[in-house]
Amino acid sequence: MNKKDNFIQDMNNGYLSKGDNIILGGAILDGEQIAEVHVKIPLKTLNRHGLIAGATGTGKTKTIQVFSEQLSNAGIPVLMMDIKGDFSGIAKEGKEEAFITERQAKINIPYNVASFPVELMSLSKQNGVRLRATVSEFGPVLFSRILDLNDTQAGVVSVIFKYCDDNQMPLLDLKDIKKVINYITEEGKEEISASYGKISTATTGTILRKIIELEQQGGDIFFGELSFEIDDLMRIDENGKGYVNIIRLTDIQDKPKLFSTFMLSLLAEIYQKMPEKGDVSQPELVIFIDEAHLIFNEASKALLAQIETIVKLIRSKGVGIYFVTQNPMDVPSGVLAQLGLKIQHALRAFTANDRQAIKKTADNYPTSQYYKTDELLTNLGIGEALVTALNEKGIPTPLVATMMRAPMSRMDVLTSDEIEAINSKSKLVKKYIDEVDRESAYEILNKKIAYAAQASEEKEQQAPTRSSKSEPSTTSVVTKSVLKVVTSATFIRGVFGVLSKIFKK
Repeated sequence: MNKKDNFIQDMNNGYLSKGDNIILGGAILDGEQIAEVHVKIPLKTLNRHGLIAGATGTGKTKTIQVFSEQLSNAGIPVLMMDIKGDFSGIAKEGKEEAFITERQAKINIPYNVASFPVELMSLSKQNGVRLRATVSEFGPVLFSRILDLNDTQAGVVSVIFKYCDDNQMPLLDLKDIKKVINYITEEGKEEISASYGKISTATTGTILRKIIELEQQGGDIFFGELSFEIDDLMRIDENGKGYVNIIRLTDIQDKPKLFSTFMLSLLAEIYQKMPEKGDVSQPELVIFIDEAHLIFNEASKALLAQIETIVKLIRSKGVGIYFVTQNPMDVPSGVLAQLGLKIQHALRAFTANDRQAIKKTADNYPTSQYYKTDELLTNLGIGEALVTALNEKGIPTPLVATMMRAPMSRMDVLTSDEIEAINSKSKLVKKYIDEVDRESAYEILNKKIAYAAQASEEKEQQAPTRSSKSEPSTTSVVTKSVLKVVTSATFIRGVFGVLSKIFKK
């Protein structure tokens, strides 16, 4: 057989899928589209996580759109972190145009337009489903790691949570925990010392400054009630399509602390609340984290370790996580090692550092007799990518250059009116629109302080008044003092000593 025939045989064997699968596109060899080879990804391996990487403008967003469409069609809900705001068009049908049908014909995949069920969500005050969480839901360990506290400071946070638990004071938002910190360093200092030990004001001051930093990045909006329930991410519409939940993050690009806080809290809650699934035929949920470097660049070592742990364990819950970034080197090696599917779009080599990064990237992919990976990485066209995945047995598939299929939905953003129409019909928008401010630590401590102040004032008012008798005169005071000295035992012993000496003479 010639090279092309060998290629077709090797790729079809490598991407053979007996169970349900999604088709990402068709294979490319030496610049030619190979219509006989489709790049199929088994649904049962999609909880093994993945990476979608490539330089700006190489087609990453359209790849995520295609991926999400295929997942939705298979009845798998999607959660998409939309940093740039260019993903919302998936809610509307695409437009059939000549260049799209021609592209699809080359890879032997028919083209049909389609729309998909969408929920628009927000961490801020943008229109959409409001996402919130309480401080208590984070717990002392996760909250300390978000704030990047040392062991001593984290220990104090644990004491704060314990004190609030013992006294039935819910920690719902940041003003609650700030109030507790102020209380234990001032009015409640003795109470805390007696039950939990002394706490340094320098330590509580540092914690307070860290909380204020988080607050300034939008944490005051994110923390509170009503908390978002993860079950609302798992919905299927009446046609059997999984909902595509889009979190619009265009207004928090300059607030990486808030973004990483939300992501870690979400992953931790999913891991804690979802039951173990084991080896599933398809994932329960797939999460795409766009601009993933925003999480990793701001994360401390402790936070990175927490993310790596969750990524390792959360796949047993039937959840797949896909990191989207410009360069694979943005993702820590410990996380990168957990990723089964890799879709690598073109990279640009403008500098010596770029060329070194491309060589390192090429080393992360399986060797291939059909491609020179480091050279191909700079020559891929828009909408083309190198792909390697896991087959149904969990074995890595051969590296294949792929022409990605075109999205069936609109390849553009929604208008303001279209966004409003989606939100007006959303049950989740109505469920989470109102912010709940029930009695919590802030209100309880304010009442406690006010009650203590009132009790102190009443005690002072009830104290006996000073006697009206006249003060003793100065002469009287002096006389009493002299008499006291004269009658003292010490004075008497001294007088008898002097007299005895006189009589001996």
